Amino acid sequence: MQISVNNSQATLAVNEQMLIDAASDVLSEADLTDGTLSIAVVDDEQIHKLNREFLDHDYPTDVLSFDLGDAGRFEGEVIVSADTAAANAQEYGVPAAQELLLYVIHGTLHLVGYNDKSDEEAAEMRRAEQLRLQRYFPGGRPATPPGDR
Repeated sequence: MQISVNNSQATLAVNEQMLIDAASDVLSEADLTDGTLSIAVVDDEQIHKLNREFLDHDYPTDVLSFDLGDAGRFEGEVIVSADTAAANAQEYGVPAAQELLLYVIHGTLHLVGYNDKSDEEAAEMRRAEQLRLQRYFPGGRPATPPGDR
């Protein structure tokens, strides 16, 4: 699996390898070893534009994920907002790096088939997020899940 990070924001210092490792864990556990994943770390202005353009939501968000592949090959993109991560991390008392990592994990889980539409699906997704987040931030306070803010 080829995973790349494009960091186009100046709000947070980003540990790109940690983002790659966490996304790789999610993909490997879903038996996805061939394909590409692009992770973009952007500011609120950029994610607002994308959210409006692709989802018709006129506000910034924490994470967007796009399945760009076809039936034969995995290709996806996860876009996360460093501005939102920094603000939410401060509000919820967690490190900004943890909050940003949560967004990457959340977006990647969507790409491998997790959903959070029903209460049951959301609970399953929260467990999957926390399991993976604890690998990088052991003992850390669970962050409030994306979308629950």
